[in-house]
Amino acid sequence: MGMMETSPITIAPLLIRNIATAIFIFADKSLLTLAQKHKLLEQIRYLLVTSFLFFLRLLPSLFPSLNPSSDQDHDNHNIQYHPLRPLKTENYLPSSGYGDSGIARALTQLLSIVNDIPVSSRKYEIVRSLAEKIIDDNHRENNEALREVNRGVLSAAFSRTLSQLEAAMMERGHDGSENGGLRTGPVKGRLNRVLKAVRAVGDGSWARSGRGREGVDRSGEKLAAELLWLGQKLSACGCGEEAVWRWASASNLARLALSAEARLQGSLVKVSGFLIKQAKESGLDEAEEGQREPQRQTKMKMLISWLPLLCRASTGTDAPVLSMRERAELEKILEEMIEMLEDEEQQEQVLSLWLHHFTYTPSSDWPNLRASYARWCTASRQLLILN
Repeated sequence: MGMMETSPITIAPLLIRNIATAIFIFADKSLLTLAQKHKLLEQIRYLLVTSFLFFLRLLPSLFPSLNPSSDQDHDNHNIQYHPLRPLKTENYLPSSGYGDSGIARALTQLLSIVNDIPVSSRKYEIVRSLAEKIIDDNHRENNEALREVNRGVLSAAFSRTLSQLEAAMMERGHDGSENGGLRTGPVKGRLNRVLKAVRAVGDGSWARSGRGREGVDRSGEKLAAELLWLGQKLSACGCGEEAVWRWASASNLARLALSAEARLQGSLVKVSGFLIKQAKESGLDEAEEGQREPQRQTKMKMLISWLPLLCRASTGTDAPVLSMRERAELEKILEEMIEMLEDEEQQEQVLSLWLHHFTYTPSSDWPNLRASYARWCTASRQLLILN
């Protein structure tokens, strides 16, 4: 048939990549929990994530057999006749039934391109509409394997975009290029220069391997808009908890957002508003007993991480970020989520955080959680009387 046979030399690097990715994802989940408590661990985690992405980018240049140009030396067919073949080295999913399927590789490639090309490109909407069609068609089939394709690929794309947004915001924050400049110490300054060098070398090796793309757009607003879109697609596929958990756990990104420029803050408010609604809708009543506590913890992390941004950035720039109806709806959801915490100390922690940011942000009167605060004060008073 003219197709090149798969050899152990070709399989080995793919196996290494898949195993390394699976191990790294497992390890990163554990490190993420610790990183939320220690700023030094956050910097170490960021360095590890960037280094791992650099390793994935460097892999094609280490193994020429993965380079599409080498296929032409062993095959009489032009590479354009095999558009999905290069995707095998770009698949960030661990080795699995859905991750190794053609439809999963196609969707992964499309989402990777959407992540790269500028919104102003006339090809952006074409590629994005192709990705949406695959996602929607998979969902309409009502097949478990295709549902896992959507879940796995969209979740990986959401996680990758989230990491890229955090990296972009850390770099701009370290450079002091926003809000008049943020002063950084010598350690952070050196770390920032190292990370820039790693990304530059990685991008260079990726381009030399034949997979580099010109005009890559990784601006904060674009990445935030794509996170909202990916979260909406995950929710539509019944997998919204994937995006909710990752967004609730992004405490470092939430802190960076407080000093981001206004337009980016507005985009992040839209993402937060949507995913807070999703967190509320993943009700505790329907959850099994063993799942209720993790869901409560996720809601708690969501409130602690993103409530300060809602207080700081709700007014937007030229126009309100959220409409009056959306604000009222989200305000009610926040009140219900606080009530669902049940633990009085957790409610106190959330409401104390709200009160601080609400009162120290003179330009905004939203979200107004005074009713929740009054109810908590009444409950706390009655508890003291009973004791």
